Amino acid sequence: MKIAAFPKCYIDDIAGRRTMSVFQWIDMARELDAEGLEMYDGFFTSLADDYIDHVGEAIHKAGFAMPMLCCSPDFTNPDPDVRRRAWDRECELIRVTRRLAGPQQPGQPRPACRVLSGQRFPEVPLEQGIAWVVDAITRLIPVAREYDVVLAMENHYKDGFWKYPEFAQKKEVFLSIVNAIPERVYFGVQYDPSNAIVAGDDPIDLLHAVKDRVVTMHASDRYLAEGTTLDALRQSDGTLGYSPNLRHGVTGKGLNNYDVIFAILRQAGYAGWVSIEDGMNGMDEMRESIAFLKRMRDKYFTPRRG
Repeated sequence: MKIAAFPKCYIDDIAGRRTMSVFQWIDMARELDAEGLEMYDGFFTSLADDYIDHVGEAIHKAGFAMPMLCCSPDFTNPDPDVRRRAWDRECELIRVTRRLAGPQQPGQPRPACRVLSGQRFPEVPLEQGIAWVVDAITRLIPVAREYDVVLAMENHYKDGFWKYPEFAQKKEVFLSIVNAIPERVYFGVQYDPSNAIVAGDDPIDLLHAVKDRVVTMHASDRYLAEGTTLDALRQSDGTLGYSPNLRHGVTGKGLNNYDVIFAILRQAGYAGWVSIEDGMNGMDEMRESIAFLKRMRDKYFTPRRG
């Protein structure tokens, strides 16, 4: 198991306001004791080969691998042209994932390209949305196979630049899609325990349901503001929003039980990457979160002698 970092604290600066470049982030990340840097397609100002090669070279020169590219395809949009463009872009980003990661190294996990279901448009019926997503991902699998990249579907809350939350936010919908796709080599799950909490689900129950299909993992943590309860945060539809009372914090100090999570992953033979989504309160917290994950890795994944 290896540890990567994702700059959730700077996502608006890099992908939104463009006040920071992806190259500046890569340079800042040199101070982190991680082995990889997860990327987000919104970080890029171009998908041209020379630009992507420049990004990949910067990552590798800084001493990192590029194990995961987070993408946010909208496969549930009621406009068929938007769905088609989302599929075409995901194909392109699969290619970009391989280009950034470089040649496949023997014994190493394949780089992952994230897939999502799409937005929860109120006018799209549940059955129709599931059918669209399953069809789109199924048609992506041959592309992933061509580039030797694994598609990782995340139990997600909401892309920061979307209007609506994730269509497959709830466990039941997420599992309906995952279980309808039998591919086990080039398709799997990107597990995020904090997103399960945001959805109002039990992250341990979700992990048990997908433990043999997890190919990547996001590790962040949430904690409740003083005087707040989970029940108080639950909305009328049974999910949790990004309330200011549900906050990001140092991984291992929040609501997730990482001892149980890592024990389940070890039992399942997990050998992929864990990417830390942290830093909302500064780089010191990201360093602390990485140190926590390294301790957990030593505890659960380092072979013991004797």
